[in-house]
Amino acid sequence: MDSPIPSVISSSPDVLGGATVFADTRVPVQTLIEYLEGGETIDDFLEGFPSVTREQVLTYLRR
Repeated sequence: MDSPIPSVISSSPDVLGGATVFADTRVPVQTLIEYLEGGETIDDFLEGFPSVTREQVLTYLRR
């Protein structure tokens, strides 16, 4: 089965120096990881970064 991950994340040298970001945003995936490791919730992250969808976050985390 093909992984849905490529559809929710992207990386381009033209966007944040090639950092892995959520597709169609400039929000690094690393930011989500830091939120979660810091004890914040997915809802906290989504409130701070409304350009990222819950579906993108959940798809990434289910990888």
